[in-house]
Amino acid sequence: MITQPYESVLQFWFPDQLNQGQAAIVRQWQWWFRGGMSASENERFLPLLEQAIRGKLDGWAEEPRSRLALIILLDQFSRTIYQGTAQAFAQDSKACLLALEGINVGHYTALRTPWEKTFFLLPLGHAEGLKKLDLAVQLAEELVQEALPEHRELLAFSASQARAHREVIARFGRQPHRNALLGRPSTPEELDYLATGQLVHTRSMPPHLSALLNDA
Repeated sequence: MITQPYESVLQFWFPDQLNQGQAAIVRQWQWWFRGGMSASENERFLPLLEQAIRGKLDGWAEEPRSRLALIILLDQFSRTIYQGTAQAFAQDSKACLLALEGINVGHYTALRTPWEKTFFLLPLGHAEGLKKLDLAVQLAEELVQEALPEHRELLAFSASQARAHREVIARFGRQPHRNALLGRPSTPEELDYLATGQLVHTRSMPPHLSALLNDA
């Protein structure tokens, strides 16, 4: 059986271990948001990301799971492979448009798991506009309500992250931690915020969830 290129992205991002209980999910969650891809993994997926950036993979948007793979390439792989540069955020608009279109045509609801749906929504959570963030919060909270009991706490943490991102945009109109990379001068209030070090994207998950790793 021939594996489609988009499936290599999904198999890498959503490994089989996700079916092995809550601790495995927490471990994968930490990798998604705190661990990051290795240099060899970056090298492996860079050609696909470059194709996505050039629009060569736009046909992936025709089906729910291939659209998800394209969103992950543009939203997540960009942030990892181009970390520390303005290019990390250069595909945000396209990823956000893919997510919005996918919601409108039913691709989001067609996805199998809450983890797939979470990453489908993440471009909205990365947006610097309140309407997109309002939608991200709404759908993230719906995922919590629909979740299996053993998944609910982790998805509730994800929803709280979306709300926290919205609070930052409501306050500043943008993400201050991106200013330096994007060549945007920071206001005194933004500098005070950055000096606290209490940035949404660096928040730790609740201790009782992290403790599951010690019991695994």
